[in-house]
Amino acid sequence: MKIATYNVNGVNARLPVLLRWLEETAPDVVCLQELKAPQEKFPIDAIAAAGYNAIWHGQKSWNGVAILAKGHEIEERRKGLDGDNEDVQSRYLEAKVNGIIIGCLYLPNGNPAPGPKFDYKLRWFERLYAHAEMLLTSGNHVVLCGDYNVMPTELDVYKPEKWINDALFRPEVRAAFHELVAQGWTDAVRHLHPDEVIYTFYDYFRQAYERNAGLRIDHFLLSPDLVQNLKKAEVDRHVRGWEKSSDHCPVWIEI
Repeated sequence: MKIATYNVNGVNARLPVLLRWLEETAPDVVCLQELKAPQEKFPIDAIAAAGYNAIWHGQKSWNGVAILAKGHEIEERRKGLDGDNEDVQSRYLEAKVNGIIIGCLYLPNGNPAPGPKFDYKLRWFERLYAHAEMLLTSGNHVVLCGDYNVMPTELDVYKPEKWINDALFRPEVRAAFHELVAQGWTDAVRHLHPDEVIYTFYDYFRQAYERNAGLRIDHFLLSPDLVQNLKKAEVDRHVRGWEKSSDHCPVWIEI
């Protein structure tokens, strides 16, 4: 089973790229982030024509997450995380697909830091921590994947010294990620590629993609029972080089 995550940076603006990638790679399940589309503007007809079922949690202009599945039913479990009734941002969607619980997440960026956006990011992390802990004790196979907006270690960022004060790399954020993993999750990419320089995001400026000056911020966390079945964890880096592509690369695992 091939499961992918892809921050599309605007599902309608990048639709040709998304459809091309789906046709080329044919993942079984895809988690999308940053749809930048309200609920009624999600391109379900084009997605269905490509052979995928879909559920989505849209939001006008910003955020938005979706789960696609090819040849499998999608049993929606929840939209959003508990812990903040006033949070209306579309950042978490969860479903059961082929016996696996898939949590698709788009963690807040948090910049500028310090500030209200950074505080919101840390609170969101706390809510994710609480929900992830519940999922681990549920007895289900679980995959938590998406754009975490955090580089866990210096290996995950080009020139880390330039990111010390950024909300994606501040000590509080990296500590929150490591605390989450310490519940019992496995970082799939690092599990199979412990020492490799691997990036999933390249800025549009300063020829970041061409210079391989990137960040690894899109992650798969696996529940313990799935780790022994993990066969591959890769990044489709070449997609970032396509015309009008997202600034993120698709990332996928095979279990």
